[in-house]
Amino acid sequence: MRAFDYRRAQSIDDAIEALARPDTRLLAGGTNLVDLMKAYVVQPVHLIDIGRLPLAQIVTLPDGGVRIGALARNSDTANDPVIRERYPLLSQALVAGASPQLRNMATVGGNLLQRTRCHYFYDTAYGACNKRRPGSGCAAMTGFTRQHAIFGASELCIATHPSDMAVALTALDAVVVARSPRGERRIAMTDFHRLPGTTPERDSNLARDEMIVAVELPPARFSRNSHYLKVRDRASYAFALVSVAAALEVTDGVVRDARIVLGGVAHKPWRAQAAERALTGRALDRTAAAAAADASIAGARPIRDNAFKVPLAQRTVARALETAGGLA
Repeated sequence: MRAFDYRRAQSIDDAIEALARPDTRLLAGGTNLVDLMKAYVVQPVHLIDIGRLPLAQIVTLPDGGVRIGALARNSDTANDPVIRERYPLLSQALVAGASPQLRNMATVGGNLLQRTRCHYFYDTAYGACNKRRPGSGCAAMTGFTRQHAIFGASELCIATHPSDMAVALTALDAVVVARSPRGERRIAMTDFHRLPGTTPERDSNLARDEMIVAVELPPARFSRNSHYLKVRDRASYAFALVSVAAALEVTDGVVRDARIVLGGVAHKPWRAQAAERALTGRALDRTAAAAAADASIAGARPIRDNAFKVPLAQRTVARALETAGGLA
């Protein structure tokens, strides 16, 4: 790790002002940033500790929704009574991530901004990584691709986004609240993260001088019929090969609305809108779940070592929907 200037932000405005300086990073839980610094993947000159700012509250909004402060710990969010009752999908996703020790440190804002765990991104011995060094190439293209994307990849990057929480937040129609010198901006979760395209170095649409201050959830519609299912190599402390957040609004046995979002398969949480359309308006049964599962893999483009992810995603969607619908 290289030397850096460290100081603690005294206020939200102080932190935002500090972001105007080049080579500045904000430090919250540090569960990803510190690892990246140790590996020389990122080398900030200025590190601004925002850990003591008043951004950890979880409060109910007047419309019945919930506002989660950006510095709320993952463990506190997962165990919050309101989150567990109204948004069990989010609680399940958070508990599926990392380990208890990491969840006790990791924050909601930091979780949204964590970087890919692509081996070729983390290992600086590989000079070719367009995410680390734009224009240098992608070593993963000719390497071992078991963990990589089957949706939305480009010729410049095939990395996947690692967050479990972001998959659930996308299914719950969450909104990210960011603040900058220009004021406050609201970004829908579906628009927050980016596909690699020609700029794989950009993981999100957050501007360089913006700081996440909160995540807001709309009034709960999916609390009774939702489920987060994560398939991984180990029972804990492993990133998803495939994960699925399934959220259904069911009336009289018919699916009135649906959200089906996959993790571990793309550079961002992958919303399977074709699968949602296949399910909406149908009676909820195993046949409908299977049809949605078939539709969920439309457009998949596996690479050498990850073709198994296609049928795995299909089966995971079917199982998640059956569990969410009380059919399992």
